[in-house]
Amino acid sequence: MLKRIYDWCIDAADKPYALWILAAVAFAESSFFPIPPDIMLLPMSLARPRRAWWFAMVCTIASVAGGVVGYAIGALLYDSLGQWLIHLYGLSDKVDAFRAGYNEWGAVIILVKGLTPIPYKLVTITSGFAGYNIWLFILCSIVARGGRFFFVAVLLNRYGDVIRKELEKRLGFWVAIGAIVLVLGFVVAFKLI
Repeated sequence: MLKRIYDWCIDAADKPYALWILAAVAFAESSFFPIPPDIMLLPMSLARPRRAWWFAMVCTIASVAGGVVGYAIGALLYDSLGQWLIHLYGLSDKVDAFRAGYNEWGAVIILVKGLTPIPYKLVTITSGFAGYNIWLFILCSIVARGGRFFFVAVLLNRYGDVIRKELEKRLGFWVAIGAIVLVLGFVVAFKLI
């Protein structure tokens, strides 16, 4: 099954709809979807290493746009759903301290977490909830997400053939490693919140 999905992603790199799917996954991951865009970015960049830069650009733009939606979710739903959840968990007395800390360290949080496997939607929604400056949020998101996706583009553009051979030889192993990293990202994110 993994091989079929991988082959589909490799074959899809040449299809006209591939960029749309890549953009949709990057957009959704930054606001509500749990699967990172790397599931499309990696195989597409392996199939077409010379276009890895273009794929990274599409991922960055879509991810930042999705991040703005995530920010809006955090900013607009706080008064309805957010306050109820905070009261339910007994965190009402910590909200002001959290916002103050986020205002002081928000740029660092956005930059660091935007480069890691910690789900980016948690950063975007938290930024909106904390009332972090939207323009600084967008700038940090461009740097962090662009850094992450263009790092992948550099690696796959330069070492794509070697990486593809290794990936195809041990696909199950590398998918398991990716799943573990994703789960650990969620665990770390929830421990830090």
